Amino acid sequence: MNPLTALVVALSGYLIGAFSFARMIVRIVAPGAPLKEDTELHLKGTNKTMSLRTVSASSVSVQYGSRAGFLTYLLDTAKIAVPCLLVREFLPGYYYLIAAAAGTIGHVWPVYYHFRGGRGISAVYGGLIAIDWPGLFVTSLGGMFFGLVIMRDMLTAYLAIVWFVIPWLWFRTNDVYVLGYAVLVNVVVMIGMIPETKQWLKIKREAKWNDTTEVMQLSGMGRGLIKMARKLGMIKTGE
Repeated sequence: MNPLTALVVALSGYLIGAFSFARMIVRIVAPGAPLKEDTELHLKGTNKTMSLRTVSASSVSVQYGSRAGFLTYLLDTAKIAVPCLLVREFLPGYYYLIAAAAGTIGHVWPVYYHFRGGRGISAVYGGLIAIDWPGLFVTSLGGMFFGLVIMRDMLTAYLAIVWFVIPWLWFRTNDVYVLGYAVLVNVVVMIGMIPETKQWLKIKREAKWNDTTEVMQLSGMGRGLIKMARKLGMIKTGE
C-alpha cells in the first residue's frame, strides 16, 4: 500500500463524509428555517426530555418529518458507499476500507460545521454496502433480535446493529484488515453516542422509566425497527 495514496484516499473520504446532507435537505424543504443542533424530545409518561445533539437524518426527521429524514439517511449512506465502491473498483488493495473509515469519521466530526455531525450509523451502513451488502439485513435483524428479545432494550437494539458488523464481517471475510475497519467504526459510533447513551441511562435510573420504544422515535431507522418488531410480535400494538 502506497502511503501517499492512502493519505489522499483518507483525506478525500473524510472531506466527502463531512458534507452535511441534513443541512442541505432542510434548506430545500424549509427554506430559511433553522435546523436546531439540539433537538429536545419529551419522553411521555415523565417530566424528562432527551436532547438529540446531532445534525443528521435523525434530527431532520424529528424536526421536519420522516420523508425528509429518510432522504437524508439515503444520501448520508450514499456519500460513503459510492466513493468506497469507486475506490474498490479502481485502486486494488485495502484503500476502500480507508475511504469508508475516514468517511465515517467525517460524518461524525465534520470539519466544515465545527465538528457537529451525525452519530455514524448511516455512514457505517454505507461502508457495509461497499464491503458486503447482505450484511445490511443480517446486522439489522440480528441487532433487533438481540436488543428486543434478549436484552429487552430498544437502545441496545439500535446500537447492536453496529456491533454485529464486527462478527459478520469477520465471518464473511476472515480478514484482519476488514475486522480492523469494523472495530474502528464501532469505536467512532460508540464515542459519538456517548451524550445520548448517558442521558438514556440517567433517565431510566432516575425516573424508573421503561417505555423502551420512545427512544427509537429519535430516528427514522428506529421507527422502522419499531414497525418491524410489531409485525414480528416483539412489541404489542399500542406500545
